[in-house]
Amino acid sequence: METIRLSKLMSTRGLCSRREADVYIERGWVKVDGQVVSELGSKVLPDCHIELATQAQREQGNRVTILLNKPVGYVSAQAEDGYQPAVTLVTAANQYADDHSGLRYSNEHQRGLAPAGRLDIDSTGLLVLTQDGRIAKQLIGDDTRVDKEYLVRVQGRLSPEGLKLLNHGLKLDDAALRPAKVVWQNEDQLSFTLREGKKRQIRRMCDLVGLKVVGLKRVRIGGVKLGDLPQGQWRYLAADESF
Repeated sequence: METIRLSKLMSTRGLCSRREADVYIERGWVKVDGQVVSELGSKVLPDCHIELATQAQREQGNRVTILLNKPVGYVSAQAEDGYQPAVTLVTAANQYADDHSGLRYSNEHQRGLAPAGRLDIDSTGLLVLTQDGRIAKQLIGDDTRVDKEYLVRVQGRLSPEGLKLLNHGLKLDDAALRPAKVVWQNEDQLSFTLREGKKRQIRRMCDLVGLKVVGLKRVRIGGVKLGDLPQGQWRYLAADESF
């Protein structure tokens, strides 16, 4: 049986991110079939038993995930062209008053906080920022099973055939898109539910069927909804919530 890099296997199994795996291995916090493995780059059998030490589990338990209602004009990740990254909105003053997680803002919660997915600069709505590599892996990547729902205001005429194409049949970047769920919400607003996230995907899909997007808001990621969270404010992912 062919061996596999331990950090990659840990990531594949959803135990942590590959970067976190390397940290845990280096600290001696990983056992493989009952034996501590502390050498970076170690390879193991794909059916081996992997166990995280209590210290690693405790560290994971202390990591936070933040839900932000991103306004227009903020970028998801690194600052660009004079625009600020959305993480700059994560301050004590901007924490949602009705946050029921029981957590209160700490500067420690900024350390390693990164967006799990993107939301265009001219789009609003639910953006996830997390310290937890397990959640990042769950939400990002070609194999994600977590769907995302968007409300999209449009201008233009859409034929029944165009609506069918939005649901399945379009290509972007010479690759067929996965089936989507696209339905009318009202006379000028569509609901898109997707399981992939190509750059500016919804806007480009609409262009292909003759629609112009004039407003786009992400309202749900998996089992987590934007709800009443005001624009520019954030809250913690609660212990009883999951994507």
